[in-house]
Amino acid sequence: MCSPIMLCDEKKQMAISFSLILSIFLFHTVSFAVNTIGLFQSIRDGTTMVSEGGVFELGFFSLGKSKNRYVGIWYRKIPVRTVVWVANRCNPINGSSGLLTMNGTGNLVLLNHNKSVVWSTSSSKQAKKPIVQLLDSGNLILRDEEVENLETNYLWQSFDHPSDTLLPEMKFGWDLRKGLNWKLSGWKNWDDPCPGDSSFVLVGHENYPEAHVRKGTTIYWRSGPWNGVGVSGAPELGPNQLFDHHRVYNGIDMYSRFSLKNRSIISIVVLNETNNVCQRLVWMEGERRWRPYVSAPGNDCDHYGHCGANGKCVISETAVCQCLEGFKPKSPEKWDLWDWSEGCVRKHPLNCKDGDKDKEIFGADDDFVILDGVKMPDTRNSSVNESMNLKECRVKCLNDCSCVAYSNCDIRGEGKGCRIWYGDLMDIRQISASEQELYIRIPALELENRRRDKKATQKNRAKVQDSELSLFSLATISAATDNFSLKNKLGEGGFGPVYKGTLADGQEIAVKRLSLSSQQGITELENEVMLVAKLQHRNLIKLLGCCIHEEEKLLVYEYMPNKSLDAVIFDPVQSKLLEWPKRFQIICDIARGLQYLHQDSRLRIVHRDLKASNILLDKEMNPKISDFGMAKTFGGDQTEGKTKKVAGTYGYMAPEYAFTGLFSTKSDVFSFGIMVLEIISGKRSTGFPRENNVGLTLIGHAWTLLKEGKPFDLIDVSLKDSYDNLHEVLRCIIVGLLCVQQCPLDRPDISSVVLMLSSTEGKLLQPKPPGYFMETYSQERHQASIKPRSFSKNNMSITTFVGR
Repeated sequence: MCSPIMLCDEKKQMAISFSLILSIFLFHTVSFAVNTIGLFQSIRDGTTMVSEGGVFELGFFSLGKSKNRYVGIWYRKIPVRTVVWVANRCNPINGSSGLLTMNGTGNLVLLNHNKSVVWSTSSSKQAKKPIVQLLDSGNLILRDEEVENLETNYLWQSFDHPSDTLLPEMKFGWDLRKGLNWKLSGWKNWDDPCPGDSSFVLVGHENYPEAHVRKGTTIYWRSGPWNGVGVSGAPELGPNQLFDHHRVYNGIDMYSRFSLKNRSIISIVVLNETNNVCQRLVWMEGERRWRPYVSAPGNDCDHYGHCGANGKCVISETAVCQCLEGFKPKSPEKWDLWDWSEGCVRKHPLNCKDGDKDKEIFGADDDFVILDGVKMPDTRNSSVNESMNLKECRVKCLNDCSCVAYSNCDIRGEGKGCRIWYGDLMDIRQISASEQELYIRIPALELENRRRDKKATQKNRAKVQDSELSLFSLATISAATDNFSLKNKLGEGGFGPVYKGTLADGQEIAVKRLSLSSQQGITELENEVMLVAKLQHRNLIKLLGCCIHEEEKLLVYEYMPNKSLDAVIFDPVQSKLLEWPKRFQIICDIARGLQYLHQDSRLRIVHRDLKASNILLDKEMNPKISDFGMAKTFGGDQTEGKTKKVAGTYGYMAPEYAFTGLFSTKSDVFSFGIMVLEIISGKRSTGFPRENNVGLTLIGHAWTLLKEGKPFDLIDVSLKDSYDNLHEVLRCIIVGLLCVQQCPLDRPDISSVVLMLSSTEGKLLQPKPPGYFMETYSQERHQASIKPRSFSKNNMSITTFVGR
């Protein structure tokens, strides 16, 4: 993220700012040995000025093949010409006749060939002995040489007039007395540094502001308001080992700035006009390039209002929207198609205190539910009272019919100040690191619904006791996870976060904290408790117990130290540790675990959400199938089922399940086949065409290579010489393609898969063309013509299917 409230996960494909292009200098430059110029001294085109320590350089430059000349500042020792400030952004000089000089008024002026002023510092302050100096900070200053060199004595400075780049110690925000707005504005084009439509600005209350990335007046990203500790939408601005962030919000000055803890590090914040992204970049000397450290927006949930009004965005492997408690989708049909733009509306109206009649109808006043671990809503429709405490804030909200939510302004200590929101709540997203609580107003009827849910929780506790699982107390789990601290968080699943914990006896555990707002989370708990507790197989995760305490629902598993399969095979470093023999063993073990579910357990079980992130690895890298929240059981001769709520994950779902909701053991086999191809190739099925610049899916790519007689080109390059049995690899490729056949009848059952993998003899069937899953169109080339028929709050989306 980008904000010096200060931001700017993770998108490596993001373009770097226009100012980071390689500026092609059309004339040989000669550097002055000095870093200052005085009255009537000049810098001509072809010469430069260098800061005292040789960090920055100022001079004339051109962009691309243009003859237009600009005066700017760039890093002197970085081989990629990184222009960080431009004087005459919109007024270039044609040709090499430019002259930068200090005139008789003590101002720095830029003159063209006929001595007309193109740009000037335009300072009205007078100095006895004016000089212009380029500092090692990159700041170009105009000051009086006879006055102490302090920032307060500067007559003019380039730091007061940013371009598209923030340097260390540069202010971002406002000087309310002088009316200075320290903001970034993107370059109009790659060869035109004139300001475009994009801006990075600080807005809002003078003591509790927030940062925006905008295009014109449209907000693209919002940091969330300052709360005395940080900004709720940017946890990466917390303490880290690279940067310090300094903020001054006192009603007179409203700004932030960053400094570097290690002076050898070079880092800047830049705004890109093309995609309206603000990025923090770090110079990697070994790679000789700028590398994005964090971007804003960085993912779908970062985009302003992604879930519409009164919605909350939850990012896991993909962005998923949920309505706030007490709200429902405004358009259920669009919501099921993952179109969340219309947001959510209240299920029931509020009980505003307008008279006894309302009380007679509803029987009680409104109350509030606490939403924590989120970015605070857009503050433009809010008001601040800095003298109120939280209790007074609650009363004020209840007595105001237009109030929909409230919170503390400042969360330091016991908290202080009152912020009240009116109208729709916009741009809320889940951020576990946020410590600020939002109190959302709900009617009495919703409170009654919560009481019913509490009774359901009590029933769940009874089911757990019947299952003979261990029932942990909330205090035990809180102590084991250090009160669910961020440092113990292992990841985020479709139903909530997962934490590592250590029990009092030293046993390590993994704790899944089911989402408080997800009804599916309750269903998952019942599934896991009633189903997984009775399963015993070396390749299935072991459920140790659970905890049900009021609204808290926690599942406790054995801890897997090597995390999930996707974290290993898709990581460029970790994947090298997983050589072919171990990968082959993992493929075989997953197949055996699936065989147990489909055929060898008491009930036939369809997992419905098999994917690499649901395969966990123990200390010996042995795989265990996990996450049975979506699992379904078949009894007797039943072989398939159907659901109106398709739940699964993009890239792994079988076509008959994605389109019609029909699932069977063969839909699990399809997901298994995808994983086999991923394990062999080290490539994700999701996003494969985009990441590899091809029009084929992973399935289509594997099939094409097999058809062309080049199947071994599919093998992960990190495997190198770790495989010496090409027949074994080829067998796995063919098995993977057989498992992902379009028609379920063409796919083998899992017992046949186990047999094919374990046998070195016998000829395998040749897979048919993959059909719908052969190709995919990019979003730019073609809009999806086939939409998913329904939506589940688990982590699911549908690809664009193209007929052959």
